[in-house]
Amino acid sequence: MFSMQLARRPGFLAVVLFSLANPIFLIAQQPTAVETISLAEALHRAQQNEPAFAAANAAQRSASIDRYLAKTSMLPTVTYHNQVLYTQPNGQKNQGGQVGSQSAPVFIANNAVREYASQASIEETVGLRQVAQARAASSDAARATAELEISRRGLVQTVVNLYYQVADTESKRRFFEEALQEATAFTNLTQKREQAREVAHADVVKAQLQQQQRQRDLSNATLEAQKARLELAVLLFPDPRTPYNTESSTASPTLPARDEVNRLASTANPELRSALAEVQSTEADTLAAKAAYLPDLSLNFTYGIDAPEFAANGPDGARNLGYSISGTLDIPVWNWFSTQKRVKQSELRRDVAKVSLTATQRHLIAALDEAYAEAAAALDQTTILDQSVQTAFESLRLTRLRYSAGESTALEVVDAQDAYLKAQTDRADSIARYQDALAALQMLTGTL
Repeated sequence: MFSMQLARRPGFLAVVLFSLANPIFLIAQQPTAVETISLAEALHRAQQNEPAFAAANAAQRSASIDRYLAKTSMLPTVTYHNQVLYTQPNGQKNQGGQVGSQSAPVFIANNAVREYASQASIEETVGLRQVAQARAASSDAARATAELEISRRGLVQTVVNLYYQVADTESKRRFFEEALQEATAFTNLTQKREQAREVAHADVVKAQLQQQQRQRDLSNATLEAQKARLELAVLLFPDPRTPYNTESSTASPTLPARDEVNRLASTANPELRSALAEVQSTEADTLAAKAAYLPDLSLNFTYGIDAPEFAANGPDGARNLGYSISGTLDIPVWNWFSTQKRVKQSELRRDVAKVSLTATQRHLIAALDEAYAEAAAALDQTTILDQSVQTAFESLRLTRLRYSAGESTALEVVDAQDAYLKAQTDRADSIARYQDALAALQMLTGTL
């Protein structure tokens, strides 16, 4: 009988037929478990999805490869050279052959009509320039590593702010929902007392205005919570509309000691390491520029054959297999002061890098003081607001009891409701402010 009544509903049969023909429709209607994302998991996912961090990571790896290449340039290189050369003869005889006379090649630069080369060559260049280039590449790699850490911490700070913003907006939405329930209950109370001719209609109007205001507040709070969730979901999921929950912090807020904060900031700050690596890189560039004043020594050792036949021994026992050693010393004499100008350029860049280093140190000190003061103030205000919430709740409870007994006005109840809601939202904002300040402090000290 019940199924017959359902079948008579408009569109019910079409929905049943569509569901049977499309099993996916049935699967999609099943409720799925909402995933709870921890802060660590959010940071891990954001690092995989953020393109700016991926670019910084690639730059750091590329700089590490450049450092490896610069160091290997100071080591000897080995090449196994093989060549076969045929030159048209000119009809004459060449008396300079290994054994007797041979047909002379048309091109005078070639040694014989047929020439075979199979040689292993070891080359090495000794100079200050290679050492300076290796130092510069190492400094660039250190700077790229520091820049990667800066990018990572910037991403971490963004994720942390969004993560706690989601919790903050969700708490406010819940507070406004409770406030709407409180306003609705008070409206019902005033209507009942008006029907009992205990209060005037003005009390009902005041309660209804408060109720309507709470409805608007709840709508705005819901919208803000949705925006915050979408902004964070962009960094976490392929589909930003994926539902998720965040973990609520159960640990009591604590602030690290100032001495420990100063120690960590002086050793684990990436901006400071990046500026220091920039100074080291410019000093290496200056050394490389000055290396142009000094000579370069190139050494070569070759072992193999270079003969008219591809064999260890030629006709009549002539030996084709052997070695040769060469050394070249290039001494710079005159280049129209180009080296001097390059040294001057590198020294100018080095001086700018030193100024940037001192500026970074000053900004670090100021940012550290600001973040620590912000976290300390937010922590103190959170403690005070905890007491304010309890006081405001007790005031609202007593005011409602007095109103029920006819000893207070509706305006006093509305004021008590406003005070309680404001204390709750201020406390939520204070917690979010403390979490943001603590995250900024942890960024500067390298503990997050």
